[in-house]
Amino acid sequence: MIEKYIKKEIQKSIFIKNKILEDIDLLNSIERASKVCIECLENDKKIILAGNGGSAADAQHIAGELVSKFYFDRPGLNAIALTTDTSIITAIGNDYGYEKLFQRQIQANGKLDDVFIGISTSGNSKNIILALEECKRKGIKTIGLTGEKESKMIELCDITIKIPSSSTPNIQESHIMVGHIICAIIEEQIFGKGFEWKQ
Repeated sequence: MIEKYIKKEIQKSIFIKNKILEDIDLLNSIERASKVCIECLENDKKIILAGNGGSAADAQHIAGELVSKFYFDRPGLNAIALTTDTSIITAIGNDYGYEKLFQRQIQANGKLDDVFIGISTSGNSKNIILALEECKRKGIKTIGLTGEKESKMIELCDITIKIPSSSTPNIQESHIMVGHIICAIIEEQIFGKGFEWKQ
């Protein structure tokens, strides 16, 4: 019984990834998102990421790959996840409410032509929506990682990467796959294969 369940879950994951492979528009969105991030970083701007729960972990994971390294050694890239400073998080949550958690940080630290990557499996997380609205006011480019359902996020993002699933765990595992692909493209295009960071 357990073995059957394990195989079923793996097959479901493979099925969703095959759907991604067959979706030319989705693949183009991933490519466009990568190019927007490269342009941002090459112009000395930063990538800002945010999400809730598992998506918060994904935001931190992607930021970590950019600031540290992905495939090879090179200078750190300017990226930050808005889910890591507990003093800021609890202050905003206490003073303004959880919905303002990311909006307030973008208001304080976001700059024109930065890139914000909002991650929400539903596409309707209120604090992500308010953050996207703040990005529009500040001229910050926006990329959304979400699922297949229609959502408010799709209306607000410059680029939306919609995973063809309504299952939260399957959407999340595809989000981190997409995040890894974007990190690899950024690293390769900015620094080139075999780049060695000189101390």
